[in-house]
Amino acid sequence: MNELQLIGHPLRRAWWATTGRALWYLLAYQVMGWLLFSAALTAVTAAAALSITLAGIPLLVAAAGVIHSCAGSERSRLAAVTGVPVEHRYREPDQTPPGLIARARAYWKDTATWREFAYLVGMFLPLVVLGCLVLTVWLTLAAGVTLPLWYWAPFDHFPHGLTVHGVQLGYFPNGPRGPNAVGVYVDTLPKALLTALACLLLMVPFSYVVVLTARAHAAVARGLLRAPEDPLAQAKDLLQRPGPLPSLIGRTDRPASPTHEGPAHGWGQEPTARTR
Repeated sequence: MNELQLIGHPLRRAWWATTGRALWYLLAYQVMGWLLFSAALTAVTAAAALSITLAGIPLLVAAAGVIHSCAGSERSRLAAVTGVPVEHRYREPDQTPPGLIARARAYWKDTATWREFAYLVGMFLPLVVLGCLVLTVWLTLAAGVTLPLWYWAPFDHFPHGLTVHGVQLGYFPNGPRGPNAVGVYVDTLPKALLTALACLLLMVPFSYVVVLTARAHAAVARGLLRAPEDPLAQAKDLLQRPGPLPSLIGRTDRPASPTHEGPAHGWGQEPTARTR
């Protein structure tokens, strides 16, 4: 199953696969989001600055093409992580009169272009900040789980020439055992094992937050990058369905079956004599 779903027990394989897809989706946006945001904003800014001149017309067409390409890459990434393609459609440019002006007018009158721009530029800051915060917490907990493997490598220099190997989890201005210390200084293997256990117990439930964040991000992307729904879709579907009229017409065209046996009276036939 390739969909981003929050199902199963936290220690099952399917749950870890879902968490991995969510992490990949959020991590990729931390890089791709900046690139797509910069490309879309630069193209639109340059086209808007020169739109009052004739040189701005091809730039408007090019800017719309850049927005469509950036949105297409996000649709591909969204379809890869959810397993569901994102349908979209654009308004066809008017061929009377043909040319760049008609193409520019069709692109920038199309609501799909503005919806894509809203996702690439307008929603970039809240999405990237939310993803960065969630990823920072999860990666910190994941590093804490591996703490017994590397707690001895870092070292800190304190006053009076004191050098201690370990990891600070708090504030230690005068060394691990000095005054005004707040937190835990991991400088022994038992402390590292206890810290790793605590991080593991926190990382498992927090992975649900990672998946929920990825699902919320995907919902925003799908809502803005897909084709807008037709408000008359239900009415059109109802009109296209076959109704009871054809069945009634077919039923009236059938010949009526006789209700009794015997010769039927018709034109050119003599009626039988009445018995007295």
